[in-house]
Amino acid sequence: MATASAGWEFELAGGHPALDLVNTVAWRLDPARTVDRISGFSSLARWSAAAGLIAPDVETDLLQQAAARPDRAQEALREARAIREAVHGVAGAVADGREPGEHHLNTVHRMLARAIGRAEIASVVPWRWTLRPRAPADLPWAIALAAGRLFQEEDLTRLRRCHDAGCGWLFLDRSRNGSRRWCSSADCGNRARARRHYERHRTS
Repeated sequence: MATASAGWEFELAGGHPALDLVNTVAWRLDPARTVDRISGFSSLARWSAAAGLIAPDVETDLLQQAAARPDRAQEALREARAIREAVHGVAGAVADGREPGEHHLNTVHRMLARAIGRAEIASVVPWRWTLRPRAPADLPWAIALAAGRLFQEEDLTRLRRCHDAGCGWLFLDRSRNGSRRWCSSADCGNRARARRHYERHRTS
């Protein structure tokens, strides 16, 4: 899998931070074009700030700590990627109308349990946990809590996979009639319209 340059601007098309994390792998269903936008801990911290999981000042602090202890930053990156792939395994199966695999379910369960063990109670009604990352090692667990909120609080009947054959991005369809087909109408949607236009003119 190729990795993107550090200057990549993240697209937040999933409708939820956990899905936006899954979507940091571009062209997931096309191995020839698959790219991991999380190329290192700095990309992970930048994505976390873009997705609203951490504040800009926290991002700066985590990057300074990561520079001082790159081994800990690499371990946090490994954990975050494991969470990402487990969430994709569960959410992707739901979007495709399949039963999630036991391995991915167990991984999400195990990581969520570890995250809750590090978190604080944010509210009682509804009951929610919060975790403010103070070190690179905390960041994967803040992400795991976001994944837990996806599966606990969202209407998963609204979970969709982009209809582009190679894209693979996941999103919550919040349209009134549940008719959203593309991760982005301006991106995959436009390509599909262009292909249809080309085919009509070619056959005619």
